Amino acid sequence: FCVRTSGSPYWMLRYSAQGKRHEITLGQYPQMSLGDAREAAVLTKKGIRTGTDPIQERAKVVQPDIRTVRDLFQDWHETDLSRRLKHPNIPKRIYQKEIHPVIGLYPIADVTPRDIRAVLQRVQRSNRPTIANDTLMYMKQLFRHGIKLDLCQNNPASPFTVSDAGGVEASRERTLTLEEVGHAFRIFREHINSFGRDNYLACCLFLVLGVRKSELCEARWEEFDLEERLWTIPAEHMKRSKAHVVPLSEVAMGVLAKADAFKVEGAEVVFSGATGKAMSDMTLLKVLRDMQEPFHVHGFRSAFTDWAANEGFPN
Repeated sequence: FCVRTSGSPYWMLRYSAQGKRHEITLGQYPQMSLGDAREAAVLTKKGIRTGTDPIQERAKVVQPDIRTVRDLFQDWHETDLSRRLKHPNIPKRIYQKEIHPVIGLYPIADVTPRDIRAVLQRVQRSNRPTIANDTLMYMKQLFRHGIKLDLCQNNPASPFTVSDAGGVEASRERTLTLEEVGHAFRIFREHINSFGRDNYLACCLFLVLGVRKSELCEARWEEFDLEERLWTIPAEHMKRSKAHVVPLSEVAMGVLAKADAFKVEGAEVVFSGATGKAMSDMTLLKVLRDMQEPFHVHGFRSAFTDWAANEGFPN
């Protein structure tokens, strides 16, 4: 019987296991009576004599109950994706829209390759090859997580390749020529109502600054020193976790002035749209993909890199 300096007293059992001394709480007093404590102690000692460690058994009891594909994804997202990925909501969105409606409530071990095919076929019917490939990739990773947790013996998605999903995609992440850049911006202006002013201004800055999508989409006004014409990208937004200072050209200053003139009142980010929140880099990718034009945001950055190298600035 143990009495704390603060808090309720409790019943505790000391025991030895694998040559070490351990203590385990049986229950709080007065919720657990002396008789109940003695009974709990007898049952616990009986388990110890048969080789059961009560502390380890208690730890097993408090583990989350993972039965369905939805439970498995939630565990994967909380214990792995949210810690490892910069944008963990991307696989979460794929799961919620593409995977869960088909197999989300299935018991993990009951999912078969036919079920995986049903998920892929549903995406294929909507003519979204990139999403189909992403869906297959995340399903493979999801069930690999299940194998690690001993929740399934095989990965039902492993037999499938991109040819079963969206097919091998033609790369859009190549360097654009000067003529292609001109064509791209003519297309943007012709479809400005659907493309969006913020997307247009963002592409202008991609071209003249050579930064990554996430760095620009997450840019906040407080990072800019417009008097000194400098943009300091904080370390948490950089791929190598090191702050980077970008000089702002005359063209870049002009684009920022337009963005400032149209910004949402009180918005802290440069490109916020109507919500006032940072524009997702996936939003811009989706807009370009929907336009079905043969260029990619990364192509603007690659074009900047080539032009800078041609002018004698290889780094």
